Amino acid sequence: MELTVRPGQQLLGAPNWQAGQPLWQRVPKRDAQGHLLADFVMGAPSLKGWLPGEFAPWLTLVEGALKRFGPAVVFADFNLQTRLLWVSHEARRGLGLQIVAALRAVAPELLLVAQPADLAR
Repeated sequence: MELTVRPGQQLLGAPNWQAGQPLWQRVPKRDAQGHLLADFVMGAPSLKGWLPGEFAPWLTLVEGALKRFGPAVVFADFNLQTRLLWVSHEARRGLGLQIVAALRAVAPELLLVAQPADLAR
């Protein structure tokens, strides 16, 4: 898993302001074995005044938190314009809540927008 930062902003590299495919076309819906994936969205509205170049250290922390879950996190996308983080992961009971907690530990600015299914149980 690699954290994708949009629009075209590379995590620690120079800006590349090219539009990508719409998110709904890029987000994986099933894993390699055909099992459905779970996902959630987190927002960071308090980062509204930040310039794209100021995100690099913050994004490194977010990416590090996601990488702790290894291949269980299969997709992550942060939209600079809307300040939304989309995360897709294996559909295992409690995993979404663990990932959210890990993200909030390193980036308390992130707020859960769409709750993981295992929070509703």
